[in-house]
Amino acid sequence: MDRVLLLDTNVSAAPIHDYLTGEGYEVHVAGRNPNDVLAKAAGNYTNLDYSDVDATLALVERLDVRFLVPGCNDLSYQTCAEISAKRPFPGIDPLESVRTLMNKQDFRRYAARNDIPAPREIPQGGPLAGQPVIVKPVDAYSGRGVTALKSPSLADLDAATAMARDYSSSGACIIEEFVQGQLYSHTAFVDAHGVVADFIVEEHGSINPFTVDTSYVVIDFDAEMLRRIRAAIKQIARDLNLRSGLIHTQFICDGEQFWIIEITRRCPGDLYSLLISLSTGFNYAENYARPFIGKAFEGRGQERNAVMRHTLSQAEEMSFGSLQFHLPLKIEKLVPLALAGDRISPSPFGRIAILFARADTHGELAALTRATLDGKLYTVLA
Repeated sequence: MDRVLLLDTNVSAAPIHDYLTGEGYEVHVAGRNPNDVLAKAAGNYTNLDYSDVDATLALVERLDVRFLVPGCNDLSYQTCAEISAKRPFPGIDPLESVRTLMNKQDFRRYAARNDIPAPREIPQGGPLAGQPVIVKPVDAYSGRGVTALKSPSLADLDAATAMARDYSSSGACIIEEFVQGQLYSHTAFVDAHGVVADFIVEEHGSINPFTVDTSYVVIDFDAEMLRRIRAAIKQIARDLNLRSGLIHTQFICDGEQFWIIEITRRCPGDLYSLLISLSTGFNYAENYARPFIGKAFEGRGQERNAVMRHTLSQAEEMSFGSLQFHLPLKIEKLVPLALAGDRISPSPFGRIAILFARADTHGELAALTRATLDGKLYTVLA
């Protein structure tokens, strides 16, 4: 039986783990939180901080794993790339390509050189008078350390850059032009022939404007805009010599143009894979994992179900007691992430549950999403 090491124990990695075990592999998982879902549920768990590349490589060698699979966070993919540079594994990109994609400053500079639509970097100390900007760490995620400034003063910039550096593992930040429009994600499975399957998801942050907590698959996205997005993704894959696999981006679109905000090769979190599977029938977690075990993609997904994904969180720290719903709701799945009595940190650091709710039509889905964003769906009680 071939051994697989999955570097993630979070709930979002559970569908990946389920697919791999269902295929008959001996699956081991590693992570530093023994209270994570897979740390408790998987049969083969190693308590390990996989940011320690040498320790993780030692585990790979001790287990003699045949396949190495990144989970649902950037650090997991980064460590897999570091290891694969020393001992090659299928599906994992060259280390230099990974660094270009994961470091926001490096990606912005690559995009500027190659006419990829993305917000442009503003050199620190450059002209900013009256110009809206956004300041962010070059290597953080989930909106951590991000500040938007509509008309920045020098003091505002100093405070924003100091906070961004605090959240950056490398102590670096980037200032970039602030672009406006609707936030979406484009999640695409790409091989040597191009885009095999892709989906557009509309995304919103009801608690924190820089942290997505509400989303659904868009079935009528503009065809010409999608063609342009696919062209950009294919160019990035070609330029950076990317392996067959998932290319997941977040982009802002104003109806006329789009800008890529984030790009990653790992599976997105908060059970994004389940949103795609429930909405379209496409087995997202399986197809994410397949390149890492040397297999081609399978299936396309033909369903058009109206499903909303919502991560329940709070703006302020509180003790979680219960949920009180105010509207009728067809709950497809509710994945609890907290217990009654737990102290919940504010978004983006604390989460209560991930909800998947089904509507009969896409019109009803839009109304359900609006009610959720307006705070009318439920109340979190202490």
